[in-house]
Amino acid sequence: MSPVVVPHPQRASLRPPSRLATEVRRLQSETLWITLGKDAATGLQNFTPELVREFRGLVDELGNRPAHAPAPAYAVVQSSDADYFSMGGDLRFFRDCIQRRDASALRDYSMRCLDLLLSWSGHIKETTTSIALVQGRALGGGFEMALSTDYLIAEEHSSFGFPEIMFGLFPCTGAMGLLSSRIGPRRAERMMTNKKVYGAAELFEMGLVDEICPTGQGELAVERFVANHCQRQKARLKVQQSRCRHERLDRAEGVRIVDDWVETAMRLSADELRTMDMLIMMQAREAAAPAERAAA
Repeated sequence: MSPVVVPHPQRASLRPPSRLATEVRRLQSETLWITLGKDAATGLQNFTPELVREFRGLVDELGNRPAHAPAPAYAVVQSSDADYFSMGGDLRFFRDCIQRRDASALRDYSMRCLDLLLSWSGHIKETTTSIALVQGRALGGGFEMALSTDYLIAEEHSSFGFPEIMFGLFPCTGAMGLLSSRIGPRRAERMMTNKKVYGAAELFEMGLVDEICPTGQGELAVERFVANHCQRQKARLKVQQSRCRHERLDRAEGVRIVDDWVETAMRLSADELRTMDMLIMMQAREAAAPAERAAA
């Protein structure tokens, strides 16, 4: 039986989105599907300042709904891109801020990312179970977003990593806390600095991916999870709330990491900036490849 799809009940209160698509699917329980779209200007699947603001507006709306319109029991984050869940942060924006010596703009962006993650992984979990559906590569901030959910489903071809160390930076939006709660701080440190790209199966063995499914069956896996979870949803939600209290991210530590990140970014060497430029060009080529194949 096909799920009933209804418009997001509070959609009219949001400004017209450019990067987020939302729909409520009435499966066994109301489930909000949030689809991250590509940046129209670049074709990249990354967290631009505009997407961060838009996502935060949606999260705030979910957290502030009136009692007569409770938040959905489940929220799923997925990507519209066939290859990437997310490339992570907006390297073009980083490079521009560094070029202009605008540490304030860089810090404002990073703080918005931190506040989004804290909000998404904080009060939303009081009423909603969040699910990441990864169907491709989840890098940097995209990996952090996936880790911040309550249940991470990855299709078997998916891969994950933190490439920031390649150009002299590090993850600054919760990676240490999100990883440490599952694998400990020393293993977290190695993951954040070893440039390694991990397959879904390896992360499943480490306890960072909760479920692997065959390629192309991610949405079915989400539906199965919701069907099973909602049978004891009230009890499971209370356990989820307890877990979140035990592993709550520390905002003060997050702010300190942001400040360290901005300071480091503004002091990148010429070699590190050249590496960043190379990655920006590689991303641009990857974004252009589907259109070029279609035109051939």
